[in-house]
Amino acid sequence: MASSFKIGTIMGIPILIHISFLIVLPLFALVFASAPAPYGFEDIQPPYLSYLLALLTTILLFACVLLHELGHSYFAKRFGVKIENITLFLIGGVSSMEEIPRNPAQEAKMAFAGPMVSFIIGFSLFILNFGIVTAVASYAATSAYRVVEILATINIVLGIFNLIPAFPMDGGRILRAWFAKRMSYARATHNAATVGKFFAFLMALAGLLSSPWNPWLLLIAVFVYMGASGEERSTVVTTTLENVHVRDLMSDNVVSVSPDMTIEELMQFMFKHKHMGYPVLERNDLKGIITFTDVRHVVPVERVALLVSEVMNRNVVSIAPDASATDAFKLLTANNIGRLVVVENDEVVGILSRTDLMHAMALLSE
Repeated sequence: MASSFKIGTIMGIPILIHISFLIVLPLFALVFASAPAPYGFEDIQPPYLSYLLALLTTILLFACVLLHELGHSYFAKRFGVKIENITLFLIGGVSSMEEIPRNPAQEAKMAFAGPMVSFIIGFSLFILNFGIVTAVASYAATSAYRVVEILATINIVLGIFNLIPAFPMDGGRILRAWFAKRMSYARATHNAATVGKFFAFLMALAGLLSSPWNPWLLLIAVFVYMGASGEERSTVVTTTLENVHVRDLMSDNVVSVSPDMTIEELMQFMFKHKHMGYPVLERNDLKGIITFTDVRHVVPVERVALLVSEVMNRNVVSIAPDASATDAFKLLTANNIGRLVVVENDEVVGILSRTDLMHAMALLSE
């Protein structure tokens, strides 16, 4: 089952909705419907109207979040960064970028673009409400005024909150850019991640000690801590391996299997050669790749008759031997796979596994 669904394309960027968003949408609407004025619609009658206004406010709020992410993406595209997609999650939006620029000034501009959009939206909505009220005093008592006022306030708060220097939030990325002007990129990431983890601890503490306790702060704290840790590890790997080539790490003794082999024969082959994945070749022509995970999904009684060609993955992720090990790491991570087939001039010349990269990391880090 897909975890995200595409709802459209803006600036050539696919816009996705994560299933968690479908959970939070009615939850946010319920919060707005039950909250008192001026930041809720509890007093609106009849009750169904309060829920409709709350749902409208929630949808507009996430539209603002999408604009926030498009702000990041606009500058990223200007700096030549490819945007895979923008996904709306439970706790906001995320722009999936091919790679964050190493240029500190560019990263800072990209990071600040999102909060800047939120500030522009927020202050523009405040000015809009003020202008209409000045012309028509009775407008201040309408539901439209309240919806605009809520969106204006939340956008300002969103902009300020995102500027907290808690990496990998926008403020944390600005902090890393500041560090990166004064030290190596890896060290800058480590320092920014350390600050981010500290802020995550403070958020979690505030969430637990508040009365009543605040689950949203705890959720954001977990997101910040895991994001900081994950990006720090990723940066260490990419900076360590960026001057190493795939050719230097791959196994050139390629053990392949035939598409006509049965799964039972393949299992015996696996026990003999002790590899977890094999390219499937037919007269030196790459047909696919099959792994132990693929085999495990086959019911035991079917393994005698089922062929490798019926189980193998035909969408082989390959890489050239002269590519950098950093690119290999990104491909493995992006596709969530354990190995890459190394192809040169349409011929399989090696296999590069995640384990090969980790061994190289261990050696180069000493």
